[in-house]
Amino acid sequence: MNRIENAFSNKPIFMPYFPLGYPDIPTSIDIIEALAKNGADLIEVGLSFSDPLADGPVIQQATQIALEKGITIKKSLAAVKELRNRGVTIPFILMGYFNPMLTYGLEKFIHDARDAGADGFIIPDLPLEEAEEFQSINGELPLIQMLAPTSPDERMESIARNAKGFIYLVSVTGVTGARTAISDTLGDLIHRVREHTSAPVCVGFGIGTPEQAAQVGKLADGVIVGSACVKAIGGSENPVEAAKQFAAEFAKALR
Repeated sequence: MNRIENAFSNKPIFMPYFPLGYPDIPTSIDIIEALAKNGADLIEVGLSFSDPLADGPVIQQATQIALEKGITIKKSLAAVKELRNRGVTIPFILMGYFNPMLTYGLEKFIHDARDAGADGFIIPDLPLEEAEEFQSINGELPLIQMLAPTSPDERMESIARNAKGFIYLVSVTGVTGARTAISDTLGDLIHRVREHTSAPVCVGFGIGTPEQAAQVGKLADGVIVGSACVKAIGGSENPVEAAKQFAAEFAKALR
């Protein structure tokens, strides 16, 4: 059983997102370790890019600071390896945009990511229809696909049927960011996806509180929390302690 499959043995799982390099590289490594050891079941590890199209203002600001502090793909992969060396064993999904990976060299990026201890990839600007080259090099690590309420039935069926790892279901239209309420149609949307796949369905975009996470966790196999995580931790005077508390609160809400 691989790390992703193992993570889903106790559903619903808690999946925070945090970008490497924010507020600086060493602290971000400590934050991700704290999330992992205090309740996170799987972590979306952010690879910063100057034009993050899918991200709202909180994550855009964090990744911009990370870039200003000198984060790069190479340093990000070294940080993932450092986390593995510290004994962090939960899955890491590298969440980033395609351009920096191309610049680094696709084959080298995938090789180095695998060597560092990554378990898969989320690339918002690489749709399945354009992912053939990436997939041919990639091999066994899953390229997690995103689905949204606006996805046509035919596309939803195609992505769900071919899903590996899990499906990232965007609960709302628009960019990332916490919302005040969970969509009333989320249950129906999850049902539509599950008609075509046995892969776990994880919901992200718009989940900002443990109460909302618990609500989504009754419907989905996993809950993804990005902007609220970055905001709570990045805005704290002691971000590592904030990460411990954040992970513990959300994990408790889902159990």
